[in-house]
Amino acid sequence: MSPLHALAAGFVLVLVRTGALIMAAPVFGQGTGFTGHRVGLIFFLSLVLFLAMGTPAADAPPIELALMAMREALIGTFLGYLLQLAMLAVHVAGELVSQEMGFLVARQVDPTSGTSSTLISSLYENLFVLSFLALDGHHWLLRSLESSFTFAPVGRLALSERMASTAIAMFGEMFRAGIVFAAPVMVFLMIVSAMIGLLARAVPALNVLEIGFTLRVIVGLAGMFLFAPLTGPALGRLHQDFLRWLERGLAAL
Repeated sequence: MSPLHALAAGFVLVLVRTGALIMAAPVFGQGTGFTGHRVGLIFFLSLVLFLAMGTPAADAPPIELALMAMREALIGTFLGYLLQLAMLAVHVAGELVSQEMGFLVARQVDPTSGTSSTLISSLYENLFVLSFLALDGHHWLLRSLESSFTFAPVGRLALSERMASTAIAMFGEMFRAGIVFAAPVMVFLMIVSAMIGLLARAVPALNVLEIGFTLRVIVGLAGMFLFAPLTGPALGRLHQDFLRWLERGLAAL
């Protein structure tokens, strides 16, 4: 392999890891607009990272280079998966609150992901994205990409056995974070559900379904307004969890 081809192969490996992270991360990789800006972002990030710490690829057959590229794609996707976990936590919180409020019967299609979601989930996700950008979380994600080349240099075939176990453990923590995020409003709505059940027992002739649906929506919205001051600390805790997941993810590479 000539020196020029080695440099080109090394740059492509960096490009694959960077592209996998950008496309897997929800803040960077999702959207309905023209993808030219994402292509430009991937290219210039890869160029900067390669000029800063890139090395030419070792002389290897094409099959081995393809396996190296698959390894880089897996590492980039794994790092983007960590931000997906934080987004899934607020999505789970929104789904739990929406279920108690009765909003699951009125789903809408999210154009950024192509999946159906509820109004409360969209609200929580938008709040998370705004706070994520305000706290420079995207800078932390890009710094983790830069650090990943130190923990897992390009041009190798080996993958750490801890990546799978770490991903599974953090997936469980994501559900815990989502339940904690939705807990104040959920407790409020569960009390209302118990009161509706007692009311149905006390007044059998009462139309509990009609009254219960309206009451859940009103109480749910009132609970979200009442506990709105707790949303900021909850989002801050979720961002701390994301930074901790990044550290654990880098250590698992």
